[in-house]
Amino acid sequence: MKIAIVGSGPSGFYAADSLLNAEAGFSVDMFEKLPVPFGLVRSGVAPDHPKLKSVISQYEEVASNEAFRFFGNVNIGVDITVDELSEAYSAVIIASGAQADRALGIPGEHLSGSHSARSFVNWYNGHPDFRHETFNLSSEVAVIVGMGNVAMDVARILLKPVDELRTTDIADHALQALADSKVKEVHIIGRRGPAQMKISYKEMCEIATLKNCSVSVADNGLELSAACTAEIESRTNRENSFNLKLLEAQASKSSGDNTRQCIFHFLKRPEQLLGDTKVTGLQLGRNHLVGEAFSQSILESSVLEQIPCGLVFRSVGYKGLPMPGVDFNHDKHCITHSNGRVKPGLYCTGWIKRGPSGVIGTNRADSMETVASLLEDASGLAETDENAVNDLVEKLNRRVSKVVSFSDWQKIDATEKALGEKNFRPRQKLVSVDDMLGCL
Repeated sequence: MKIAIVGSGPSGFYAADSLLNAEAGFSVDMFEKLPVPFGLVRSGVAPDHPKLKSVISQYEEVASNEAFRFFGNVNIGVDITVDELSEAYSAVIIASGAQADRALGIPGEHLSGSHSARSFVNWYNGHPDFRHETFNLSSEVAVIVGMGNVAMDVARILLKPVDELRTTDIADHALQALADSKVKEVHIIGRRGPAQMKISYKEMCEIATLKNCSVSVADNGLELSAACTAEIESRTNRENSFNLKLLEAQASKSSGDNTRQCIFHFLKRPEQLLGDTKVTGLQLGRNHLVGEAFSQSILESSVLEQIPCGLVFRSVGYKGLPMPGVDFNHDKHCITHSNGRVKPGLYCTGWIKRGPSGVIGTNRADSMETVASLLEDASGLAETDENAVNDLVEKLNRRVSKVVSFSDWQKIDATEKALGEKNFRPRQKLVSVDDMLGCL
């Protein structure tokens, strides 16, 4: 049986690995919108986190299997439909990720200078769809709404000395813009308190050790209620316990001669972005937490304050987008499924299945669950019509200017690495589809 996988990020490759190692003797065809594979490992992992990208070697091993084929530069839903895939293959697994971001839903969000963290991350990582984005880095003050690892990545890239980024695979256009950046002060806004942060201790340590940057907490934000103290002291919340101690240590330090600042704001909510055509500030409201530990709710107060700024990022989560012909839960922004099964013959995995949660490795167990559902259905799935698959590939070659194979990707990969080697970088990313295809 041949199985089609839509998406080449971690969940797609883990699903392919599970299928290829199953005793049923599957083969896998993987379809990717871009000419380059690996999804968020390439376009989401921060350039100064190269160890997280080492997982690519595992995916390359999957791709080396003779029963695996890669079809890059193919946009499912545009170049070919899910229904066409379903007609040709025994089963289809959707692993397309969460391709949009959640909005704050406040006045002024449309103003120039208001951006999603997702767009900034894709921009500095060289995603072709975001290479023409512009960010007002001439403003000295930036605000990030949200308190998770993505928010910390954005803050770190804004505050890190640019010379420390020159030896990474950050996109050239981002490197130049950050070299000219005037941003000196970054405010990170959280609706809840220190006990409810979604920041890893590793990320917090990186912020705390940035060169020439002081870390502080606004408005005695580290004071804890009895319920929050109980949460911090719980064994299940050890990471936030470490984060709190680190913030307390940083807050007690003098800012000294540091030229940059990272300021954490707890128990505050965004009310409105200020300005006529471009952002000039963010209005915040104060929050209180009420209730028992681990079941606290937010009580909004009428106390307001403003932070003058020229740049605001919302980092409040990603969301999946519906795909024609696939049942979709618009409240959860995920495909409707049961253990990854949409219906026999159609499955989903990764963020489009469970939402944007977990780390790269989380996708392995998630994909294994989906493949287990597929294996349960295997006896009832139709045998693959090889002629139909061949006809589909011929259609793609007629409809798409260039369908990219995995060996084609390896040529792009070699070109990027050769360009990077000249400047002592792991690679110099090609950031346009035309440039990528130009290597072939």
